[in-house]
Amino acid sequence: MTAECTGPGSRHDPHAQARHARQSPLLLHSLSVFREIFELLFEHREIGTVVEVGVESGEVSALYLELGATTVHCVEPSPSPDLRTAIAEREGLHLVETPSPAALTALPAAELYILDGDHNYATVKHELDWILRHAPNTLVVLHDLLWPCSRRDLYYQPSPLPPPHRHPASTDGPTVWHDELTPAGFTGLGSFTSARHAGGERNGVLTAVEDALDDATNPSWRLLLIPAIFGAGVLFRPQNPADEQLLRKLELYQNSHLLAAMENNRIALYTRVLQLQYEAAARDSHLDALADQVAHYRAELERLKTGPVS
Repeated sequence: MTAECTGPGSRHDPHAQARHARQSPLLLHSLSVFREIFELLFEHREIGTVVEVGVESGEVSALYLELGATTVHCVEPSPSPDLRTAIAEREGLHLVETPSPAALTALPAAELYILDGDHNYATVKHELDWILRHAPNTLVVLHDLLWPCSRRDLYYQPSPLPPPHRHPASTDGPTVWHDELTPAGFTGLGSFTSARHAGGERNGVLTAVEDALDDATNPSWRLLLIPAIFGAGVLFRPQNPADEQLLRKLELYQNSHLLAAMENNRIALYTRVLQLQYEAAARDSHLDALADQVAHYRAELERLKTGPVS
């Protein structure tokens, strides 16, 4: 769902903002929220071909066409039937079912790459190594550069990565309320696992970006990190006045203390909700067990009342 600014409402419609808020998902996570950032990119660069790694519903894919792209390669190894239909029905969208980073080598170089697939070091590092080497004048947008994946790998299941490229992982998830994983944290409910430990080498999406930039042969790449909705990064090499203007505009977002404070508050509140949900479910399970036990005792009492006396 695309986030829109509805304002405070009016005297005659004072609940407009609240109405819009309750229609939005509890946890904003989609790159569609960054529409104004994509508008900036398309205003300052000629973008015809987009390679999108990690496709949601096709909504964001269509956004690139709306902003001026003519071809969008949608890299999604396990598309849902609805996604297949959405891509097939929109001219300019092309489904690619080869996993990334292997898919990148089979596609033409693009003016814009979107990396929002597997959120782990090995995958993102390989993707960026290839892009920085073979598309030196491109733009790259990356998602999940902040908590929880900045310094901790996430592995969608089943993971295609061989064991040497994975950290020991758990079905428990991170929370902002302490540093250890917890079953009451940001868990995948079977869809993904998280590295047991955060930090260190070769761990996390932001670590992969930093290492790819360190390994790049051209030192002029710039990373702008927007501290909102799990962190979005824009990576490019400024080459002309239009690029320098784009750089200055993106720096306003990167340096926003307001955005950073709101994001920290957002993840704190959301993980507190997860904890409360977990505790409520545990209480319900305990009450169900007590009810079963009471029912068993009642049945046993009835049997003793009606059974023969020896």
